[in-house]
Amino acid sequence: MANFIDRRLNSKNKSMVNRQRFFRRHKNQIKRSLADGINNRQVTDLTTGQDVSIARKDLVEPVFRQGDGGTKNRVFTGNDQFAEGDKIPRPKAQGGQGSGSNASDKGQGEDDFVFSISHDEYLNLLFDDLELPNLQKNQLDKLVEYKTVRAGYCAEGVPANIDIVKSLQGSIARRIAMTSSKRRELKACEQELQQVLAKEEPDQQVVAQLQAQIEMLKERIKAVPFIDSFDLHYRNYEKQAVPTSKAVMFCLMDVSGSMVQATKDIAKRFYILLYLFLSRTYQTIDVVYIIHHTQAKEVDEQDFFYSRETGGTIVSSALELMQEIVEERYSSGDWNIYAAQASDGDNWQDDTEKCYELLKNNILPAVRFYAYIEITQDLHKSLWQRYRSLANREGHFAMRRIREIEDIYPVFRDLFKKTPNATTAGVANVKD
Repeated sequence: MANFIDRRLNSKNKSMVNRQRFFRRHKNQIKRSLADGINNRQVTDLTTGQDVSIARKDLVEPVFRQGDGGTKNRVFTGNDQFAEGDKIPRPKAQGGQGSGSNASDKGQGEDDFVFSISHDEYLNLLFDDLELPNLQKNQLDKLVEYKTVRAGYCAEGVPANIDIVKSLQGSIARRIAMTSSKRRELKACEQELQQVLAKEEPDQQVVAQLQAQIEMLKERIKAVPFIDSFDLHYRNYEKQAVPTSKAVMFCLMDVSGSMVQATKDIAKRFYILLYLFLSRTYQTIDVVYIIHHTQAKEVDEQDFFYSRETGGTIVSSALELMQEIVEERYSSGDWNIYAAQASDGDNWQDDTEKCYELLKNNILPAVRFYAYIEITQDLHKSLWQRYRSLANREGHFAMRRIREIEDIYPVFRDLFKKTPNATTAGVANVKD
């Protein structure tokens, strides 16, 4: 089997094909490195590329060889020092040029392989195999997707689109139309010539005239071109709009006083990942940002990530505002509605039951998927306890807990991982 190696260089003097092959081979190691990088980087640096380190041992090609274990039967030639049945000790390992931590004092070692990935490569790897659960394509508004379909034939086009069969059919039809009268005349002349030649003393002058007429007609028929530009038919293609999806993601973040700066930082990292995932994966999607303490308000992206508001906690205010926005701007019949709520779970005691009723009766029937993320290292708070019974009944309601920064990326991937059956949420409802 022939192997083809693309040695063309891109603008950065690197082979893109070989680079992509390298990514496929070390995909798992690179993903683990990205997850570690998310935990250690600043919030504002999450959108840039990064250096990825792969351990040297993971770059070694796997090979088959004899190991040290097992039972081996060997026959050696004899000499004056050994006899049959003698046991020969295994030779000691030779000291040579090692590598890495096992390098000898005089040898040359190898460090782990470190390389840089671009912004696009970083995001592709970061959100590989993720999608919004239960997304349905049911709208023709805001069309952004097209498919190319056949639309008959046309007289102009590129050579690659010439339809040979259709063109030859046109050529045959044209030649038949242009030569049919001449062929009938030729046939009549040939029959007349045969009749003249059949006589005992044919008139040579008539024979010569008929032969000249036949030659003239043959030349005229032959002069008709086999194919003409008029005969060419090109396959015609048109872009046809296909139904696409309209989706909106509600980001609800608790900014009350119980949310300390470290907790808010975790929530913002989660929402930045969510925003990057949505903007990277879907062309048309709305994101609605809602922050709340005792009162909720819709804010823009800048205020959502950099606002310094704080206060008490009434979670139902955010849910009520979300419900109002859905009723005003995002009809559940036209939009795929998603929501992600991040909180430390602390809430005014009398408000928890109200949140439960709002979710159960108003919000969950309208949304495709709702994720509640509790950010705390302590015991579960009142919201988690009340939401749990709801999550056990509703398949499109998921609950996760984030204890520390290292949990952000695994929780994010768990919530939005692709599932074989795209019509159902593929996540377990409750994971502590």
